[in-house]
Amino acid sequence: MPLKAITPYFRYWRTIVALDREVVDAVVSPAHQGPSPELQSALEEWPGKHYWSYREGPNRLVLIRSLRPPPRERWWLHIVLFLVTFATVWMAGSVLVSPPANLAIPLSLDLREAWADIQAWISLAAPGLIFAAALMGTLLAHELGHYFVAQRYGVNASPPYFLPAPPWLNFIGTFGAFIRLRSPIVDRRQLLDVGAAGPWAGFVVAAVVLVIGLLRSEVLEGVEGVSQQLVYWGQRKVYLGDSILLRVVRESLLGEGTFVLHPLALAGWVGLLVTMLNLLPLGQLDGGHILYSLIGRHQGKVGLLMLYGLVVLGFVYKFYGWWIWAALILLLGRGRISHPSVLDPCRPIPASRWPTGLATAVLFVVTFTPDPLHIL
Repeated sequence: MPLKAITPYFRYWRTIVALDREVVDAVVSPAHQGPSPELQSALEEWPGKHYWSYREGPNRLVLIRSLRPPPRERWWLHIVLFLVTFATVWMAGSVLVSPPANLAIPLSLDLREAWADIQAWISLAAPGLIFAAALMGTLLAHELGHYFVAQRYGVNASPPYFLPAPPWLNFIGTFGAFIRLRSPIVDRRQLLDVGAAGPWAGFVVAAVVLVIGLLRSEVLEGVEGVSQQLVYWGQRKVYLGDSILLRVVRESLLGEGTFVLHPLALAGWVGLLVTMLNLLPLGQLDGGHILYSLIGRHQGKVGLLMLYGLVVLGFVYKFYGWWIWAALILLLGRGRISHPSVLDPCRPIPASRWPTGLATAVLFVVTFTPDPLHIL
């Protein structure tokens, strides 16, 4: 359907061509507001996406269509990365069990010692599989949340890329996952919807597995007067930090005490941590997307305060992971903590999107974990 077939229904319009997309910002003629049956029929034939911008008036319409076929996806790469990451997370989960296990990486040249190590890993395969399935499900839900909402707006988005990590370097076995947005974002409404969908989808899965896992967790005997949780990493204890939400849920379900987390509860804890880290209002993290959608260019000022805050948290809690995370954000953003502009930064987000944005900000606050973990 050529553009000229739909322009007779417009009073005036402008067209923006950005990479592989054509964006039409139109003001509909009074006779066709509503829309009229004729305009509705034309919109159904439009080879792309469209939505109304009611905050700018009942006649403002945005249309988006692709100018060329999307690139062929390398599905084999995404599947391989998913399977390899599942394997490394499975290995990591096999270590994070109770009671503490004396495990070694099976690299010994002595075949009997190597076989004994392999047997020790195999004996812990079941809890490792439970942890891997729950955590990978959470990460997958997060990325698919972004992916499907991006597709709804006609944004060219890649399938998720999963990043494996050797479990002896990263105790959860993964550096996370991401998708690539290969088309520019048109306005702040799109940015908010795409940015918020991932954290909420991942949070729902993480919350479910957390509750189920907490109900299966064990009380650590001989420790009184402390409310916390831990897991074992071989012979070492890993004390896991609390967020407001986690503490309320744990004490509501289990009361006070020190608990050794079930693999499902650990996966839920990691899922909440990943949600929180992505909601930091920095650069092109999900939190940066959402805050820029709400307050525009002022996001950079809040982001700078948050960056300083991460540095301070590293000193206060002696958790130097905050410094590493801040450095990675600066590296990936090429030194920028402010969010890049969308194509039309002046178009306001609809009033209907503010509750989503504010609820996501609350989600960040209640999942924020100032002192994530300590290994003893």
